[in-house]
Amino acid sequence: MLSRLLRTYLRPYRRQVAVVVVMMAAQTGGNLYLPNLMADIINNGVVTGDLHYILTTGALMLAITIGLGVLSVVGVYWASRTAMGAGADIRAAVFTRVQSFSARDMDHFGTPSLITRNTNDIQQIQLFVQMALTLMIIAPIMCIGGILLAIKEGAALSPLLAVSVPVMAAFIGTVVAKVVPQFRTMQGKIDRINLVLREQITGVRVIRAFVRDRSEAERFAGANLDLTTTALSVNRTFALAMPALMAVLNLSSVAVIWFGGHLVSGGSMPIGNLTAFLNYIAQILISVMMATMMAILAPRAVASAERVQEVLDAAPSVTAPPVPRRPSSSTGQVELRDVSFGYPGSEEPVLQGVSFKLRPGETSAIVGGTGSGKTTLINLVPRFFDVTRGQVLVDGTDVRERDLEELWCSIGLVPQAAYLFAGTVASNLRFGNPDASPADLWHALDVAQARDFVEAMQGGLEATVDQGGTNVSGGQRQRLSIARALVARRRLYLFDDCFSALDAATDARLRAALKLEARASSVLIVAQRVSTVMDADQIIVLDEGQVAGIGTHQELVVTCAPYREIVISQLGEAAAP
Repeated sequence: MLSRLLRTYLRPYRRQVAVVVVMMAAQTGGNLYLPNLMADIINNGVVTGDLHYILTTGALMLAITIGLGVLSVVGVYWASRTAMGAGADIRAAVFTRVQSFSARDMDHFGTPSLITRNTNDIQQIQLFVQMALTLMIIAPIMCIGGILLAIKEGAALSPLLAVSVPVMAAFIGTVVAKVVPQFRTMQGKIDRINLVLREQITGVRVIRAFVRDRSEAERFAGANLDLTTTALSVNRTFALAMPALMAVLNLSSVAVIWFGGHLVSGGSMPIGNLTAFLNYIAQILISVMMATMMAILAPRAVASAERVQEVLDAAPSVTAPPVPRRPSSSTGQVELRDVSFGYPGSEEPVLQGVSFKLRPGETSAIVGGTGSGKTTLINLVPRFFDVTRGQVLVDGTDVRERDLEELWCSIGLVPQAAYLFAGTVASNLRFGNPDASPADLWHALDVAQARDFVEAMQGGLEATVDQGGTNVSGGQRQRLSIARALVARRRLYLFDDCFSALDAATDARLRAALKLEARASSVLIVAQRVSTVMDADQIIVLDEGQVAGIGTHQELVVTCAPYREIVISQLGEAAAP
């Protein structure tokens, strides 16, 4: 999975990769050549007392060392740029794919997991690429070249390599086989940490209100301890790996000096060759240690790549058709024909056989008990979910046959949870219409009954809004969300229970202004309060996912028992004669 991901996202960086490979190979070749020059200095200069040979060969070694330093700096620079560029491309691809997910797809992965995959997992892949473009290139060249040159310098000592190198290779293979499953587990536990932390930050007021600080701290400590235990297990394995490899290196060096000393004293091996052989042994074992470092990074990068690729391979459950249909005109008319919908795994459908029409210039409302499917129904219109059976038509065309962006551009949606983005009042209002003038913004605020508090904020339209709108009240967030939809000037407006935090007087003024502002558009309001929907041209009553009645307030009070019960529960017997 890692190789598949890198083949795709390193392709645009082929030239940079080639430059890095050439530079790292040249650097390794130079490092392998230096012990040979050192052997020449000892054999031909030190032993014979030739100072000129020592100085000229030493100057050559110095020049090679400086050149190797330059190659190393430039190579690491391009390796870093390549790794960061590929990481940015992967991150952008994950973000783009997540943006195409439906609500069902988001629920499948979970927000904490998607955050981890687009941050921590991609960071692991970036780090692996950067190290692979340096260590992974250097290590095999240094290992193979070191073995060949060591045999050239001292063939009699080469059997030592046949013992030390396989021992280290077997040890590294054992370590990798043990830690790969643990790294996969670690990434899942990081997801768990993100989930718990995100819940506790978001729900801090609820936690404090119910005095659950200690239990939540214990829950986080449990998740943290779980991750820590796994991480310690992995680190203990690697903590044993480095001393073991150093032991092999030191024992190999002792063996070389022991047997090589006898060869030198016997005259069958020059002292310079023994010194070079020792250097090559060190380079071989250093290359193995580099491979060990890659063995540390590779398993985690593989686990991360699998998680990232899972997101990239996920096919969105809601997609635009290959050849979308465009309606002949944009009027905002909506029709639901025998619509049924059920969530995956649910025993019963949420909606069954729902049919009604929304006409331009009319205000329609949906009311019903908790769990009757009101929000689900409103989410079917912009195609956040696909119907299980039936059709949802906007401007006479099935939403499944329309381009998604074109469909969304015709709808002004105010969701149930009013959400504002970090920025200013103006930047939030211009979310649906970046070209809106200040006059347009103030007009939308007037309709949404939000001018008074925006004018009172320091900076007015340029007043700061915190992420999620946490620096304004719930009612102010709702009114700013309504104003944001009005600035977009759509032919169809969907208001999903977004009047719940408003007092009765503000609610009445807003609905009166909205009726005038959206007189040429279709308006659909989901509400819990009867007072919010009494003046609607059409009220749709949902009861256990089915339409229990459609009509005006006066008609439904007489003909629809569920609606009559809602009216009596909220307004009393006098309101339902």
